[in-house]
Formats: sequence, C-alpha cells, structure tokens
Amino acid sequence: MNLPFNQSWLAVAPFVLCAHVAAGVAVGLFFFRALWWNTLVIVGGGRVSTAIALTVSRFLLIGGLLTLAAFEGAAPLAAASLGVFIGRVFVLRSIGKNTR
Repeated sequence: MNLPFNQSWLAVAPFVLCAHVAAGVAVGLFFFRALWWNTLVIVGGGRVSTAIALTVSRFLLIGGLLTLAAFEGAAPLAAASLGVFIGRVFVLRSIGKNTR
C-alpha cells in the first residue's frame, strides 16, 4: 500500500530519504533515552504510572514513525530504520560516557 508516492523504491528522491533518516534519528534518540529513563524509574523504585507512560509513549512514537514510513515504501522504511539505529548508537555512547 502506497501513499501518493507511486514510485519504485530506487527512484525515491534523496532529500526524502534524508528526511526519513533525520526523523528516525530523532525518534531513535527519544526512544532509547526514554528506555534509559524507564530503566532508572523501575530500578529506583519510581512510580508505576510514570514507567507505564514512558513505555507506551516510546512504542507509540516509534510505531507511528515506522508505520508512516512503511506506507511510503521500502526505501523510506529502511531509511527511517537506519535513522533509529543511528540514534541508538548516539544514546548508547552518551550513556557509556556518563556511567564510567
């Protein structure tokens, strides 16, 4: 199922792919940072409602991004997924520097 972008996956404009990578990085940064916060809330004995809200918001945001990218085709979905992976790398590096 495609939205108005009825092109082959190789013919997607490069700026569209760059926009999907950027959106993926932003969502990946939020997703994995919120995962870290969620872990700290659970381990630190925080409120259950806070942990649930963080979990639900993380999955809604990343699920929404990847669903919308999938509607546009395989290349935007792959670009958004790559962006999420890049965001994960940045968060893991920042967490690793803060815990030493």
